[in-house]
Amino acid sequence: MQEKINSVRELYKKWKGKEPESIDVLPQSGSERRYFRLREKEGTLIGTYGANIKENETFIYFSRLFHRKGLAVPEILAINESQDCYLQEDFGEVSLLNKLESEHFTPAVYDLFKKSLEALAQLQVQGDDGLNYHFCLTNTEFGKQAILADLLYFKYYFLDALRRPYDKQKLLDDFEALSNYLTHTEYKYFMFRDFQSRNIFIRKDNSVHFIDYQGGMKGAPQYDVASMLWQARADLPDDWKENLLVDYMNSFEKIIAAPLDRNLFQSQYNGYVLIRLLQVLGAYGFRGLFERKAQFLTSIPLALTNLKKFFNSQSIGIVVPEFRKVLDLCVSDEVIEQFTTLQATDQTPLIVNINSFSYKAGIPVDASGNGGGFVFDCRGILNPGRLDEFKTLTGRDKPVKDFIEQQTKMNDFLNSVFDVVDITVENYIRRNFEHLSVSFGCTGGQHRSVYAADALARHLRNKFKVKIELNHLVQDKKNWVNIVNE
Repeated sequence: MQEKINSVRELYKKWKGKEPESIDVLPQSGSERRYFRLREKEGTLIGTYGANIKENETFIYFSRLFHRKGLAVPEILAINESQDCYLQEDFGEVSLLNKLESEHFTPAVYDLFKKSLEALAQLQVQGDDGLNYHFCLTNTEFGKQAILADLLYFKYYFLDALRRPYDKQKLLDDFEALSNYLTHTEYKYFMFRDFQSRNIFIRKDNSVHFIDYQGGMKGAPQYDVASMLWQARADLPDDWKENLLVDYMNSFEKIIAAPLDRNLFQSQYNGYVLIRLLQVLGAYGFRGLFERKAQFLTSIPLALTNLKKFFNSQSIGIVVPEFRKVLDLCVSDEVIEQFTTLQATDQTPLIVNINSFSYKAGIPVDASGNGGGFVFDCRGILNPGRLDEFKTLTGRDKPVKDFIEQQTKMNDFLNSVFDVVDITVENYIRRNFEHLSVSFGCTGGQHRSVYAADALARHLRNKFKVKIELNHLVQDKKNWVNIVNE
C-alpha cells in the first residue's frame, strides 16, 4: 500500500510542484483499484491507483471525451508515465445512496433521482457521439454475447451453488432465446453498465456527478435505468420506479428529438431489469459464496427479494419455461431463508462478551460460569507497536488502523474469525443461550487485539443485531488509571 501512496504523492508533486497537505486512504470497493483523497489549501482531489492499465486507459479516455462535452463526469488532472496512477476531480463524500439512507423517500431525494436520470440520458446520447468503442474494456457492444455472459455468470456463481436440480440444456436454450430477444433493441447508445446510487455523487449545490463508468460500452439505454431503479440496497417504492421511468423517457425523447414507442421501450426495459438483477446475484454469489466476503453474503437475501418483487409483477415479453422454473426456485421462501441471517430481537437473551487483552497478563477468565468461547491469537499479524510512531497509539487511532488495514493480513485473519464465530452466534440465538465469550490477544493488548475486537463487535452488531459487551482490558485499565491520577 505504501508504494501506491508514494506513486500518488509523486504524481501530485510533479503536477503541482509541491507535496499535498495530507493523503487519506479511502475504503476499498469491489474492485482492486485503490482511491486516495489528497488535501491541499485549494480543496481536495482524488488519486487513483490501478494495476489494470487497460482499465485506466478506458476510464481516462471516456472521462476526457465526456468532460469536454460538459457531461457529469470528473476532470482528469494528471496521469503518470506508467498510467497506473492518475488524479481526478473530487465530487465529495456524499453519494445519492447516502442521501437516500439519511433523508429517506422525500420529494427532495426524488428530485435527485430524477436529475440523475436526466444527466444519464445526456451521457448516453451525447457521450455516444464520436466515441471510439474500441477503447472498451471487453465487448464494444452489450449485445448477445455480453447478455449471455451475464446469464451464465448468474448460472455458475449463484444457481449452481444452490445444488438444486434443473434441466441444463433447456435453460441454455432459454438463455439463447432471451439474449436474441434483447439484442434486437431499437436504441443503442453509451451504456454506463453500473449505474447505481453508489456511483452518483451529490455536491452542496445539489448537482449530480458520476464515477465508475469504465465498464461502459454501446448498448440499450434501458439497462442503466434498470440498474438504478431496481438497486436492491435502494429498495425504491413501486410508484417511484414507475414515475422515474416516465421521467427518464421524457428526458430521453427530448435529447434524441424523436418520440419513443413507449410500450416497446418498457417491454425491453423489463427484460433488462431481469438481466441486471441476475447479474447482481451472480456477482454476490461470486464475492460471497466463492471469495467468502461476508458483506456480499448478507446482500443475497436483498437481491433475491428484489428479484421476487419484479418476477411477481412484470412480464418480459417472451416465453422461457425452464428459465421460469429456475427463477421460481431462486425466489422460493426456502432459498431466501437459506441466505437470510437470523437476527436478535430485544427479547433475545444472548450477550456476546468481546475482549482485547495482553498475553503478558494471561487469557481473560470467563466470569459467566459457562466456560468455552473463543480465544484468537493476533500475534501472527505484523505488529505496529514495533514502530516508534505507533508506540503511544492504540488500535483505535487512525494511523494504526491505516497501518493494520494496508500493511498486514488482518482482513484475511478477521474474515476467517467471522466465519467461525458467526456459526456459533446464529446457533446460540436459535437456542436462547445467554452468553458467548470471544477474546483477542496480542503482545501488549494495545494495537492488533484492540482493532480486531472492535471489528468483530461491529460485524456482529451489523449482521445479527446482537447485544455486545466490549472490553479492552489493557486500554480500559490505563484509561481508569489516567482518570484517577487526574
